[in-house]
Amino acid sequence: MLDFPFHTTTLTALPSGGLWWKSERLLCVSDLHLGKSERMARRGGSLLPPYEGAETLDRLQRDVETLRPETVICLGDSFDDLAAQDGLTGAESAQLNRLIAGKRWVWVEGNHDPGPLNLPGTHLAEVSLQGLLFRHIAEATAQAEISGHFHPKKRVSARGRSITRKCFLMNAHRLILPAYGTYTGGMHVDAPPLSDLVSGGTAILVGEKLYAVPQ
Repeated sequence: MLDFPFHTTTLTALPSGGLWWKSERLLCVSDLHLGKSERMARRGGSLLPPYEGAETLDRLQRDVETLRPETVICLGDSFDDLAAQDGLTGAESAQLNRLIAGKRWVWVEGNHDPGPLNLPGTHLAEVSLQGLLFRHIAEATAQAEISGHFHPKKRVSARGRSITRKCFLMNAHRLILPAYGTYTGGMHVDAPPLSDLVSGGTAILVGEKLYAVPQ
């Protein structure tokens, strides 16, 4: 875990790519993209091993069991499209329902889906809490904004070799979360529009150990 200041509070980047707000007992995850392998197969695309749903949900379960949040915000694109929620296995649906139970669970609307309508939880376009604004896609003029959508990643050189990792990306105005789901890919932080939205910022590389580096 890596704590960092953001506006008037302290947030924590998690190795999983989730965001923890301790003072509010709030866990935020973005871009789960559950059902991506099923959606690609359904639409005649490349066939991927159909394990990403279980892997993503297991990651989420570990964070929930470790942190015991009172509120969970899924920051958009929780499913890969509107039909993907119907592609969950029975075991995956049961696991997700167990995770939701007893919490304030918020599905923020994404560009891939509006949130699963057949699962418990509250559906909102955006969430404002203690001066922070949670939405799926960053807006250029926003302040104190936390978003997802772009799946940021960064390439760094270490010990003579180049590695690329998912990352949080932030500056004084906004924080963009990495994609939490498996099979999500990413956009390099120096590519537009990320380079325009978060200029002069800091990237926190996700992994077993987290590193903060200049954008």
